[in-house]
Amino acid sequence: MLAKTLEARHLNMIALGGSIGTGIFLASGYVISVAGPGGALLAYLLIAIMVFFLITSLGELSTYRPSTGTFCEYSGDYVNKPFGYAMSINYWFNWSITIAAEISAAVIVMKFWFPHGSDLVFSSIFFFAILILNLFAVRVFGEVEYFMSMLKVLVIVIVIVLGTMLVLGQPKFGLNNFTIADAPFHDSWKGFFSVFLLAGFSFQGSELIGVASGEAKDPSKSIPRAVRNVFWRLILFYILATMVISLLIPFNDKRMASQDSVNASPFTLIFSHYIPGTIAANILNFVILVAILSAANASMYSATRTLWYMGHRGEAAKIFSKTTSYGLPIYALLATALVGSTVFVFSFIGNGVLFTRLVNVSSTCGFIAWFGIALSHYKFRKHYITDISKLSYRAIWFPFGPIFSMILIAVIILGQGYSLIESFSLSGLLDSYGAPVLFILLMVYYKAIRKNKEIIK
Repeated sequence: MLAKTLEARHLNMIALGGSIGTGIFLASGYVISVAGPGGALLAYLLIAIMVFFLITSLGELSTYRPSTGTFCEYSGDYVNKPFGYAMSINYWFNWSITIAAEISAAVIVMKFWFPHGSDLVFSSIFFFAILILNLFAVRVFGEVEYFMSMLKVLVIVIVIVLGTMLVLGQPKFGLNNFTIADAPFHDSWKGFFSVFLLAGFSFQGSELIGVASGEAKDPSKSIPRAVRNVFWRLILFYILATMVISLLIPFNDKRMASQDSVNASPFTLIFSHYIPGTIAANILNFVILVAILSAANASMYSATRTLWYMGHRGEAAKIFSKTTSYGLPIYALLATALVGSTVFVFSFIGNGVLFTRLVNVSSTCGFIAWFGIALSHYKFRKHYITDISKLSYRAIWFPFGPIFSMILIAVIILGQGYSLIESFSLSGLLDSYGAPVLFILLMVYYKAIRKNKEIIK
């Protein structure tokens, strides 16, 4: 069985750290430049509200019955078996590919300091470091993730404080950035919808609280507390940080139009007002590296637990359900690491075309996982619980919360093909809708092979 040694502070930081990465440190400036300050704030706010409903739904499910593997268990039990099977494969694939994607991003970050360094050497060092961390007991993973997430949180708080001091102390900064030409909503609905999708990707990882619930010490107390803390911190970091950036830097500042350089990060630009630009860039580059490695660490953890769960439920080979004496699903970890490393090797072949395709598809898998959480909660309340007084923690605004989430996620997934209207391509079609099609095929496969006659109630 899995060890139950994660404390409330670990759950807080695992869920919070999983959703704080390059999305805020690099992409936030790009989001503002594309949609304007008003469009960026509205996009982040809508996604934050949806994430709030999702994690409260997950909090209710996890408190009522802590998952022994991942929240995919709820999809199998409360929706139907084929849906749960497809959710498990979808979620495992999503995080397995993300391991390779994050390590690739870490290599790019290292190029800032070592432009002529070997990609293979850097990637090997990072990959084995993450693997070794996951070989320890889950409490070690929790501690490492806790401190890495704490560093990310600290930097964001510092930027918010320094930025606020600049806004209050210098009259050239302020709401005038919202009144310049084409602001606050740059490029109207087109700009807003473009960043709406990107804003959603930035919040992915907040559902990791459901993955870790089965290894929590006291889930009835720690999970509700983590749910409340994570939401308000996400609101604080994304909304408040975006507001401060918007007040300090005009959306049409060309430096923010790029999201692949630490020098273009709005955080670097704000730091540069207080310390020399080179030092500011070095500090932020280090923080981004920590953020990436933290995400890779969480990806390895969540993918491993998902595969362990599948082995435990008989949806994958039974060997994946075996654990060490200290509760580590060792075979699930090694299999996940093998898949992650294999896909990473593909990034060196054919200029990474296959790798890029897989990453694009896996990104949409995250939204499918969110949809599964909302649907599972809706089905749970409708068909499996008759007396809500039995729930020690209740998600507010049911059924509006999960219904709102499912509708918004459906809009996001359908909107993935927005660019196909102007320029259609088969590769673009696969990038946009490959994951939903694969999900449906997995459900069909499960019903056909296992001759499951269950229908959605």
